[in-house]
This record gives sequence, C-alpha cells and structure tokens, in this order.
Amino acid sequence: MTTRKRYTKEFKLDAIRLVTEHGYSGAEAARNLGINANMLRRWVREYESDESQAFRGNGKLTPEQAELRRLRAENRQLKLEREILKKAAAFFAKESD
Repeated sequence: MTTRKRYTKEFKLDAIRLVTEHGYSGAEAARNLGINANMLRRWVREYESDESQAFRGNGKLTPEQAELRRLRAENRQLKLEREILKKAAAFFAKESD
C-alpha cells in the first residue's frame, strides 16, 4: 500500500509562483519539483479561484462547507425525530381503539 505524499501550503504556493510569476510552464515547473503536472495545474486553479480559501488543510472547512455539514446533521436529526413521532402516534392510535 502506498501512502499519499502531502505537501505544505508553502510548497504549493512556491510551486504556483513558479508558474504565475516566474514564467515557467506548468509541465516544466512540475518536472523540476518532482510532482505531477496535473496536480500543479489543479493547485493553480484552486489558488486562482479563491486565494483566501486555497489549501486550508485537513479539517478546515469553508464557512459554506461548515454550514452544509451542520444542516445535514440537523436534517438527519429531524428525520429521526419524525420517525419516532410517527411510531408513537401509531402506538397511541392502537391504544385508544
């Protein structure tokens, strides 16, 4: 089993600068750094789409992702509570007969 190599935010930003500021092609920069060119292109796209949110690291969610996670958990809880209430209503309906 191979483990995935992890790169620091600083490494990624330096790699991006080689392409965006120093004029290296993506393939040339990737080859010099010993990384996959597709990975470098993905880093550049992520950085260009939103600098402030790029390379947050594991577990650091954007505000939208955190809200979505919270809403999904709340939705699961509400569905569970609804099922409990349905069963209770059915139980008490049988009791009153």
